[in-house]
Amino acid sequence: MSCFATCRDVAGAGMLDSRMSIALRPSTDDDVPAMLEIYSYHIHHGIGDFEPEPMHLDEIKRRRKVMLKRRMPHIVAECNGVVVGYAFAAQFRKRPAYRYTIEHSIYVHKDCLRLGIGRRLLPALIRECSDAGFHQMIAVVDSTNLPSLALHELFGFQRSGLLRSVGFKFGHWTDSVLMQLCLGSEDGLPRACVSDESATRNG
Repeated sequence: MSCFATCRDVAGAGMLDSRMSIALRPSTDDDVPAMLEIYSYHIHHGIGDFEPEPMHLDEIKRRRKVMLKRRMPHIVAECNGVVVGYAFAAQFRKRPAYRYTIEHSIYVHKDCLRLGIGRRLLPALIRECSDAGFHQMIAVVDSTNLPSLALHELFGFQRSGLLRSVGFKFGHWTDSVLMQLCLGSEDGLPRACVSDESATRNG
């Protein structure tokens, strides 16, 4: 039985079972086709993704390379060797003053939704972002995506604001919830920034 067939078979239980061996690891270029397949579904059917269509392999590769160059985590979840989800962190804003704040995303294969894969990916992503020295994690979640809102709250994210009618898709306006997690002391200096802080005060 394929991994996706196993996902569909156990979906009613709402959790992983012994037939699904999930492993997390850093992504590679070989994972890009699987990531594109996963992402394309959410572009076509999800409320929260507003990418121009169609997406291409080269664009996913380029984005992944930029993230890795900036020490931003990019990880995949495998089920019996098949990529069933992935998560990454990207720049929140481009100005240097925001370089310790990141915005992240998690995508799970359509046949493996609500099986706990996001609950594996998110804490791993949090750990890697913290280890990389980032200070704040930002999530932008569609207000109707109750599973994602609950997942982020489970791991300590707090709602920081609501942006009303900021997206238009499938013929109607959508609201976005801003969620935030501090990875260190609210007032403490980020790691490795004491020596170069003066160089970026105008950022």
